[in-house]
Amino acid sequence: MSVGARPAAATDIVCHDFASDNHAGAHPEVLEALVAANEGHAPAYGGDAWTTSLQETIQAHFGQGARAYPVFNGTGANVLCLSLLGRSHEAVVCTAGAHINVDECGAPERLTGMKLLPVESEHGRLTASELGLWDAGRGVEHHSQPRIVSITQATELGTLYRPEQITAIARAAHARDMYVHVDGARIANAAASLGLSLGAMTTDLGVDAVSFGGTKNGLLFGEVAVLLGAAADETATLAPFARKQTMQLASKMRFISAQFEALYGGDLWLRSAEHANRMATLLGAGIEAMEGAELAEPSEANGVFARLPAAVIEGLLEALPGPLPFHVWDPSEGVVRWMCSWDTTPADVEGLLEATRLALAGART
Repeated sequence: MSVGARPAAATDIVCHDFASDNHAGAHPEVLEALVAANEGHAPAYGGDAWTTSLQETIQAHFGQGARAYPVFNGTGANVLCLSLLGRSHEAVVCTAGAHINVDECGAPERLTGMKLLPVESEHGRLTASELGLWDAGRGVEHHSQPRIVSITQATELGTLYRPEQITAIARAAHARDMYVHVDGARIANAAASLGLSLGAMTTDLGVDAVSFGGTKNGLLFGEVAVLLGAAADETATLAPFARKQTMQLASKMRFISAQFEALYGGDLWLRSAEHANRMATLLGAGIEAMEGAELAEPSEANGVFARLPAAVIEGLLEALPGPLPFHVWDPSEGVVRWMCSWDTTPADVEGLLEATRLALAGART
């Protein structure tokens, strides 16, 4: 993945950048919860009332057997989940484009000791049949033993796994004594798009662990490693120590938990995700209607991947405000990534579409 950055330039186009939903600020309701949690003293390291309440909220979403471990960030959640489910001689099957394989600087491999086994995928999704690629090496001491399959929902390409696809992966994994981990940085957007509850997309389908995202949906910081079902019981004793060793134990944990309570204790998570998805749908429809532009991937959550001529991409980088208006995802294919967030407005979308129309027209003259 290549990033297209440039010096700030004057422009008549008015819109925020579309580089990442991480670029959006915190939702006002989340900030209000943080201010409220800042009143007075509270026990440290998770002994506070907000973290106790968060456990109940997580169980309401994922089932009574779920156990929640708040952490600082997404890489921390991924590393903690994987470290609880596997050992250093074992391996994790994932897509070649998975965040754990591309964007975490080798943290999963360094901190868990496990090998990643990346698979080239279509539309960012693994299939159940691909878990059989390493069957011949099972039990052979010369080979890392596949123990976990990690999928991303929504995927790094903005696509979704349907429930039947996750069920098939879970059945194939469990038949091989493997666990199923979901990198859920944008799981709220997936749930909103599919019209499913969080538990219906995970626990009910046989998922064993979720890196439960909030930062991309309106939090200031923080994620939660969630262990489900038998995996939650099997790792209950180990988990507190593993979180400490991976440097993810927050002393003032109330400030992570209070944010998650604000987001997931009611319907704020769903409102925010649905809005971001609607903006992406609006943007995708506008691109499909333009001659000279096309969608590179189905737009199924809050991301839009578009294929544009190189001259148009350069024109947009010059025309749009901000030092990083979007990511050039694949320069060899002319694919850009535009992410919508909880605070994206229809005016922002129209600003990007108008800039794209002008860039296309300029490239034709």
